[in-house]
Amino acid sequence: MKAARLHNYNEYLQIDEVDEPKATEPLDVIVRIGASGLCRTDLHLKDGDFKELHEQAGTQLPYTLGHESAGWVHEVGSAVSNVEVGDAVVVHPLITCGLCRACRAGDDMHCVEGIFPGLFVDGGHADFLKTHGRSVIKLPEGVEPADIAAHADAGLTVYHAVKKAARILYPGMKVVVIGAGGLGHIAIQCLKALTPAEIVVVDRLEPALDLASEIGADYTVLADGSEVEKVTEITGGLGAEAVIDIVAEQGVEKVAPRMVQDAGTYYVVGYGGALDIPTQEIILREISIVGNLVGTYNDLAELMALSGQGKVTLHTSTYPLDAITDAMVDLENGNLRGRGILIPEGVA
Repeated sequence: MKAARLHNYNEYLQIDEVDEPKATEPLDVIVRIGASGLCRTDLHLKDGDFKELHEQAGTQLPYTLGHESAGWVHEVGSAVSNVEVGDAVVVHPLITCGLCRACRAGDDMHCVEGIFPGLFVDGGHADFLKTHGRSVIKLPEGVEPADIAAHADAGLTVYHAVKKAARILYPGMKVVVIGAGGLGHIAIQCLKALTPAEIVVVDRLEPALDLASEIGADYTVLADGSEVEKVTEITGGLGAEAVIDIVAEQGVEKVAPRMVQDAGTYYVVGYGGALDIPTQEIILREISIVGNLVGTYNDLAELMALSGQGKVTLHTSTYPLDAITDAMVDLENGNLRGRGILIPEGVA
């Protein structure tokens, strides 16, 4: 089969011919990939940002990237009972044990035995992916893999953050979304579905703000150096009750907390930057800073329900798997509107 593999850090991926994975354990599931989402984490992996973590995990190069996968069940182990060959599925990005305290509490993203395909073992930028019976969710009727592949991480991550924010957002409140691209446009729709709050979207690109308006943003703000002042004005001089930062790098993480109202919450979704907030400010303003690590299996199942209801749709740009380099360059240069999706050869 074909697979897009990382051979060396700071180099783009190569398309290799490798052996197809096989179901060797009772709960193994082999998925024929219908679509694989391209994530900014793929860029971080390519750039060597995970080198130390790879060394700790024993990850050897080359290996196959891709952690936003959807397709059709191709083969199952003897103990798999929740899906059958031919079922259309989305793949939760983590393989979990189901036995540890975190799994039993429904917090499976913190499984002590968790395995993350695409980050530390072979992932879904390929014709086939090996995963687990605990990781696959059947798609709603009429939903195709290419429609929802990016929800396996992009959608799941922002849904997880929005679900937290929804607990504190009531009518009359405002929430800021920073970044209206691949994740941000999903966050806007999730906020519309789960909360009554007014949505303020900040981005540096006019086309991204146009998309934000189309899908439900109440206010849009161009990030031109005056975004904090504009958000402050929109929020009556107070700041927003919640700020969801999809970017959190390139200096955005330095201005984003200034958009948060006293006693408000700053939800960090993107990464790459570094927070430097005086502890005195955190105390005197009583702001909360909340990290968000992808999301749980149940989060993904709920997001699939919203997708099936037509309440959350993906805006995508598709590329053949062979064009992985073109797709990554477009992502690096900010030329993607929505989410980049890789389609293996032969998939209709």
